[in-house]
Amino acid sequence: MKVLTCTTPGKLEYGIADTPQVKPGSSLLKIKRIGICGTDLHAFEGTQPFFSYPRILGHELAAELLDAGNAKGFKKGESVTFIPYFNCGHCIACRSGKPNCCVNIQVCGVHTDGGMAEYLQVPSNLLVHGEGLSFDELALVEPLAIGAHGVRRANIQPGEIVLVIGAGPIGLGIMEFARIAGAIVIATDVNPQRLAFCKNNLKVAHTINAKDENVMERLKEITNGDMPTVVIDATGNQKAINSAFQYMAHGARYVLVGLQRDEIIVSHPEFHKREATLMSSRNATREDFEHVIRFMKSGLVDPQTYITHRVTFDEVKDQFESWLNPANGVIKAMVEV
Repeated sequence: MKVLTCTTPGKLEYGIADTPQVKPGSSLLKIKRIGICGTDLHAFEGTQPFFSYPRILGHELAAELLDAGNAKGFKKGESVTFIPYFNCGHCIACRSGKPNCCVNIQVCGVHTDGGMAEYLQVPSNLLVHGEGLSFDELALVEPLAIGAHGVRRANIQPGEIVLVIGAGPIGLGIMEFARIAGAIVIATDVNPQRLAFCKNNLKVAHTINAKDENVMERLKEITNGDMPTVVIDATGNQKAINSAFQYMAHGARYVLVGLQRDEIIVSHPEFHKREATLMSSRNATREDFEHVIRFMKSGLVDPQTYITHRVTFDEVKDQFESWLNPANGVIKAMVEV
């Protein structure tokens, strides 16, 4: 089968690999769609934590089920996606119902080779039914589930003012599910095209261009001086993460969905006097995947609006680097296999 491997930062190479032979407990997928995410782009740049080379990227996937293995309730030929966080099942996180942050986690396309290939073998227990969704839609379930998980971690209540920092695909998903939870959403980014997308496509109430506007003053204006009760970072940018502590209301929650390599730096007195809560949000659970699929089927989330670029599998190598350029207006690039 044909595969595309990130051999070193900045370099992708096509190659040939053996088609996987189905092992006990696994199922075989024929890949149909691959969504390109920030993890893939950061791996290409060489800035992705928990990463080693060479690696076949890709974990936002939609597929045809070729061999269900021992997967109960699944049948050959159906459309599926899967949960790409391979957990051990026995560590403290898994025993606590948190397989998304398993101590021994192996994320497909990060720790193990991913789906930029014609075929992929995955654990049968991580398959997710397609529920009649298209391949395009199924490939977007995983990134939207990450956003849904971050919103669930924040325990957003109707009427709360939620600041989402970063209007990339994960940030957009956070905005969608914060809105569904009843929040008044404020989006901030430095890319005017993405902020326009938030306002026009997601009906975000307020947008702030952090490059051209005084974020603190705009937040005070929007919240009548109260500041947001929930702040969620989806940038993975150290400066943005550290700066956002000052945007929290007293008693607020700050959720880190974005990930960066370095230290979080915060004024302890400023954080302490707010009696603030800081938490991380990693990956997603089956509950989040099913939550996303329900809202896709109901029409409250339209994933097709996210897809701005389409390529075939054979075009990925030549096009990949261009998706790093903000001027190209990429929200979500979708690969057709």
